[in-house]
Amino acid sequence: MSTLMSPTTYEQPEIDAALAVIKFDAQGLVPAIAQQHDTGEVLMMAWMDRNAVAETMRTGRACYWSRSRKGPWRKGDTSGHIQTLVELRIDCDGDTLLALIDQTGVACHTGRHNCFFRAVRGGVLAEIAPIEIDMEKEKA
Repeated sequence: MSTLMSPTTYEQPEIDAALAVIKFDAQGLVPAIAQQHDTGEVLMMAWMDRNAVAETMRTGRACYWSRSRKGPWRKGDTSGHIQTLVELRIDCDGDTLLALIDQTGVACHTGRHNCFFRAVRGGVLAEIAPIEIDMEKEKA
C-alpha cells in the first residue's frame, strides 16, 4: 500500500457538521477504526478527540489521541508509516468512526501490517501474522 493518492480533506462546514453528530465519551474520546480503503483489511483501532477528528479531516492525515501519552498523535510522524485519509465515516449512533485510509508501511507498533495479529486457534492464542519491520532498528 502506498500514499500515491491525494488525501481527502474537508472544509470547515463539513468538519463542523461531523463534529455536531459525533458522540464523544466522558473523556471526550470516540473510537476510530482504521481500515485499508481498497482491501477492507482492518488495520487498527485508536481514539480521537474533537481536535484529532478536525485535524484528520482538515489535513487528510490520520491523527489520534494517545491515552498513554495524554496528547495528540499523528500516525507516521515518527515512524514514517503514514495513514492518508480516503474517507471518514460515522456510524449510525455517532459513537464510532471508520477511517478509510491508504496505509504506507505498517499500521502496528509491533512492526506487523495490522494490529489484529493474534487469534485463538486450536485452544491457544496464536500469532497469525509475521513481523514485517523491526521497529526498534527503525528507531536507531
